[in-house]
Amino acid sequence: MTTLDPLDSVFAALADPTRRAILARLARGEASVVELARPFAISQPAISKHLKVLERAGLIARGRRAQSRPCRLRARPMARALDWLEKYRRFWETNFARLDSLLEELQAGPDRNPKKGKKP
Repeated sequence: MTTLDPLDSVFAALADPTRRAILARLARGEASVVELARPFAISQPAISKHLKVLERAGLIARGRRAQSRPCRLRARPMARALDWLEKYRRFWETNFARLDSLLEELQAGPDRNPKKGKKP
């Protein structure tokens, strides 16, 4: 996957549940490919493909230690995605607050709502 927008790569990488599980594991600390593959019922080459997607998105970095290539989480791309999502969270919170107000108004009924009295 090649893209000009790094955010596209991050969201594409996060779209897969296996990759999200790998990131959750790496949030606890570095791990080797073998350790990352252990909980999954897929081959080690399949895990390696997932790791390549995560690495291209900038979500992980791989080191080199003798024969091992430990992986670690990189937070910056995730922070950019969170910043992008934050704008939409505020949008939905505002809409939910308006909906809550409307529901309270409707539950109060016409007798308790000073704005909507009885018709003359």
